[in-house]
Amino acid sequence: MCVALPTTAVCLTPEDIVREVKHLPSAPKVLPRLKRLLTDGNSAMQEIVALIRLDPGIAARVLQVANSAYFSKGERCTIVDDAVNRVGFDQIYELVGYAVSSQVLVRPLDCYGIEADEVWKMSVSCALAAEALAKRTGLEGDVAYTIGLLHCVGMVAIDEWSLRSGQRLQLAFRGFPHEAVASEREVFGFTQAEVGGALMREWEFAPTMSEPVRHQYAPGASAVHSRLASLLVIAKWVRGIVCGHLAAGEMPALPESAHLARLGLRTTVLAEVVFEVQQRIAEVSSLLEIESNVQVARHAFPAQQWR
Repeated sequence: MCVALPTTAVCLTPEDIVREVKHLPSAPKVLPRLKRLLTDGNSAMQEIVALIRLDPGIAARVLQVANSAYFSKGERCTIVDDAVNRVGFDQIYELVGYAVSSQVLVRPLDCYGIEADEVWKMSVSCALAAEALAKRTGLEGDVAYTIGLLHCVGMVAIDEWSLRSGQRLQLAFRGFPHEAVASEREVFGFTQAEVGGALMREWEFAPTMSEPVRHQYAPGASAVHSRLASLLVIAKWVRGIVCGHLAAGEMPALPESAHLARLGLRTTVLAEVVFEVQQRIAEVSSLLEIESNVQVARHAFPAQQWR
């Protein structure tokens, strides 16, 4: 696709965008490798510690959380080994996911007009929603969590490309479900979802994770991963409510029935997931001692509106 820029025309593909932003932080490479260790019952704790120690930023975050009031009980630890043992095997994957979101996704996306705190809320609330939905649909929770966490990484790549190219693009972000698709297609001929899928492939994520991100605007186009792609769509719908993207008292339009049918979900479940994610996002913010202006959307969900 040829992009009309102020001084020249550049032909780009999603892969070209990815190649141009090689210097994005490499921390997300930890997630698939860490997941394999955590899902292997034979993995030793020292293997997990060694992997976490490959990234100074993540190691620092693990230590910070281990020394928080929630975990420390007044005793500080100074080495990653102790921190990992304190936090616990079962919580490390999720914790590192939060650390990655802080390093990679918490940055203002100037060309989309989204502040850093909002990017964090979008990413983590979507991850928590995807995980909650996975539990209700028989899909793998860790996979769903990672897909939700990195669903907008293509926006990060496009914003980085815009900065590096000196073009300072302005893309109109409309919120769920269309987001910035119209602007992205007008400028590039493809969307952030395609860039995100390409970036995750570059980071060596399995297709079970990269393909749902790639097809988040058209789940039916993915023959093999359509259920996870539909799950991501519904998780983004939850994200929109939790992040307060609606006017006060506004009732959100429900996700398309095709997505719900693909997962075998009833609309009555959606209110449960919204309230669960609202609670968990507040807990996570407190746990990581992140000072944000998270305004939890407090919508009333009359039962008749969910049937």
